[in-house]
Amino acid sequence: MQENELKAIVEEMVSKILSNDPHKEIPLEKTVKTTVNNKLHSTEISNETLPDISKIDLRKQFLVDSASDKETYLALKSKTPARIGIGKAGARYKTETMLRVRADHAAAQDSVFSDVSEEFIKENNFVFVKTLCESKDEYLTRPDKGRRFSGNQLDVIRNTIPQNSKVAIVVGDGLSSAAIEANAKEIIPSIKQALSHHNIEIGKILFVKYCRVGAMDAIGEITDTDVICLLVGERPGLVTAESMSAYIAYKPKHGLPEAKRTVISNIHKGGTPPVEAGAHAAELILKMLEKKASGIDLK
Repeated sequence: MQENELKAIVEEMVSKILSNDPHKEIPLEKTVKTTVNNKLHSTEISNETLPDISKIDLRKQFLVDSASDKETYLALKSKTPARIGIGKAGARYKTETMLRVRADHAAAQDSVFSDVSEEFIKENNFVFVKTLCESKDEYLTRPDKGRRFSGNQLDVIRNTIPQNSKVAIVVGDGLSSAAIEANAKEIIPSIKQALSHHNIEIGKILFVKYCRVGAMDAIGEITDTDVICLLVGERPGLVTAESMSAYIAYKPKHGLPEAKRTVISNIHKGGTPPVEAGAHAAELILKMLEKKASGIDLK
């Protein structure tokens, strides 16, 4: 069959389908034009609002059709936000699952490429400093610059944290601005309250923009602080973009091995709650001051 013959047959079939009278032949171009015009001039407005798919609790979501033991599966899912029990549409994931993955991926990207707001920094009375990085792109491609400060920024650090302090708290944006804004307000008062019972007061708190974990070494180097607790945003994944870590070290200096740091990770509402993490961090700080060690040396 020739191409022009096939085209003629298709046009005839489409014309009959779109026409009110299937026996009346209408040129395809006219039918399509009429349909488009009707759509363009439609005045129908929908007030329907789609629900926010990212608000669904993955621990409670169950998309398996005709499950033989749904209750047991739900009990299993309640222990983890992993994407299990999501069902399939043939060989593919269901539309709801695919949309959620894309939404979580977008949230992760937004968290990495956005900054902690100036309002949040001012509201919490943080003292602002910045590493050698000049942009988010440089921060992502040059981790070494995220561990160092310029001369004038070192002066700000010296004026903020007194020499030979016992404990200093530092907040760094890290790889997730969302993690800092979601957790810092709750964890810092928890640490302060626990330490105050042992007559340890926390002074001004630094906020470090474009911060890598090693930035705490530079701060320890020039202030000779006994223990530094760095609260920093973790690399976001597809479960949450709000996970924060607390890196705590005794007398951190340049060249400090990673094994010498003690870490509390996965701090967020779906993991270790920030208030609980703060109490645990205070316990570790007190132990470090007593043992004069951190990381593997603390054990």
